Amino acid sequence: MQRVRIGSRGSLLALWQAEHIAELLRGRGHEVEIEIIKTTGDRLQGVTFAQVVAIGSKGMFTKEIEDALAAGRVDLAVHSLKDLPTELPEGFVLGATPKRVDPRDVFVSQRYAGFDELPAGAQVGTSSLRRRAQLRHRRPDLEFVEFRGNVDTRLRKLAEGRADAIILAAAGLDRLEKTEWVRERLEPEIVCPAAGQGALGIEIRAHDVRMSEVVAFLDDAETRFAVTAERVALAGLGGGCQVPVGVHCRAVAASGQYEILGVVADPTGGRLVRSESLGSDAHELGQELAEHLLELGAAELIEGIGVR
Repeated sequence: MQRVRIGSRGSLLALWQAEHIAELLRGRGHEVEIEIIKTTGDRLQGVTFAQVVAIGSKGMFTKEIEDALAAGRVDLAVHSLKDLPTELPEGFVLGATPKRVDPRDVFVSQRYAGFDELPAGAQVGTSSLRRRAQLRHRRPDLEFVEFRGNVDTRLRKLAEGRADAIILAAAGLDRLEKTEWVRERLEPEIVCPAAGQGALGIEIRAHDVRMSEVVAFLDDAETRFAVTAERVALAGLGGGCQVPVGVHCRAVAASGQYEILGVVADPTGGRLVRSESLGSDAHELGQELAEHLLELGAAELIEGIGVR
């Protein structure tokens, strides 16, 4: 039995995720405690996307937790993998990627049955430039409004009528059992998810043999392949969690291969490039997708928001 200290953000979703991992570890006989750590991203909940870009978004939900990990205050960190930069700081590794849940985005509304049911001029709330760019490309007749905050805050704003619908990650709503107003799960071909969406990342100190052995049972091979390919593709595009890049990889049944889809969109929705690849090596698959998208002009779209 080992004593394990988990570092986590303090939101309801982050604590659910940390407690989920804690229970799995306790099931193996370990003594587990959770330390709540406030991150830069938590302090900037009211900041607009444009301000986030100006400040710099890399590691905004992870840096303070990594500081605690480096100092030995905690032994591992539980992250939503989509928030974890594609290149971890020196001294840290991804110790495990537990089995992924639904990676899709969902359409949430009290009034409308699906995204295509929205009338022209309807207001759609989202804090994600990726979601906004792809959906604006599909429906330029809609108005997209900034919606930041945790899951409860966004659902409350929707209930108050500040938008006709909102777009959220399925995983968060499923985990918190807040799916009452979910009307449609948007397939990746409609809105390509963020790299790593729906997956957790267990971050540990590099060369920490004890903790590496403790978390090894949490790693799911299919999830590890898929998110590795997605994160390699995102890194190849020079993007992070705040740019309009969607990447989704999934296994092709009974073939031993994986397919990967990538989308990069102009923030205005005016232009969108898309590519797909098939393969059996995660790094090669991710690199191939990034190269295809760059050949189609993805770099110019990313440069257009001053990120690359």
